[in-house]
Amino acid sequence: MTGSEVPLASPTFRLAYVPGVIPGKWVRIWNERLPDVPLTLTAITAADAEDMLRAGEADAGFVRLPVDRTDLSAIPLYTETTVVLVPKDHLVAAVDEVSAADLADDIVLHPLDDTLDWEGPLPGLPAKERPATTADAVELVAAGVGLLVLPQSLARLHHRKDLTYRPVSDTPESRVALSWPEERTTDLVEEFIGIVRGRTVNSSRGRRATPAQEQPGSSKAKPKPKPKRSDAAGAARRKPAADKSTGRNPRSAGSGGGAGGAKSGGRGRPGRRS
Repeated sequence: MTGSEVPLASPTFRLAYVPGVIPGKWVRIWNERLPDVPLTLTAITAADAEDMLRAGEADAGFVRLPVDRTDLSAIPLYTETTVVLVPKDHLVAAVDEVSAADLADDIVLHPLDDTLDWEGPLPGLPAKERPATTADAVELVAAGVGLLVLPQSLARLHHRKDLTYRPVSDTPESRVALSWPEERTTDLVEEFIGIVRGRTVNSSRGRRATPAQEQPGSSKAKPKPKPKRSDAAGAARRKPAADKSTGRNPRSAGSGGGAGGAKSGGRGRPGRRS
């Protein structure tokens, strides 16, 4: 290598994810299928996800919908259950599920980084101030200030022994998607799309197995054609047998005799001369 030559950097795949998403199973499959391509994880906030992808700071990311589809592609993966986070001694903790109307008399906190796409009025009574983050809102729930409606994965992420949660109906649901810049749909991005969609390693849109990877005996050997008999051999096998209809001996062929098949060459009396 000369002084002017610069070694090429090995390829890597940069994956971002928002709070509540656990990418471990997909990362494990990636490491099994592409051990030569390191995958790096970056935790980001839901608000920063789109800008990070557009800036090229990540190749793809797990985000919460909606996203701007003008320049970003997105594949919805799953929809989360919406829950209400309450102190363990709250009345809501005594039931299995509540509706948004059941929270009408409670203060319901609405943090600035709320990931639910509210279209109608918010449930419950509004707080005097909006918490800056979901983590701050969880602290206020523990202090008895109010309740918090959020995706179930975030309730698990901010688990506390003095808090619990219950499913709440009539509220928006959070959808998680895989997103990436549309103009940078690289081969590695396609590989990861195949992993999250459950494609096998030999899928037509994934890496195809090379001939060396094919299992032995996967294709049956063609049977060898039977050799054809020559015309001479066929003719030898088709010798005419004795003429059973006339009782004629083949050894007497060419000797005299009438149609009655009289014997020839016997010791009978010689015929008279005329």
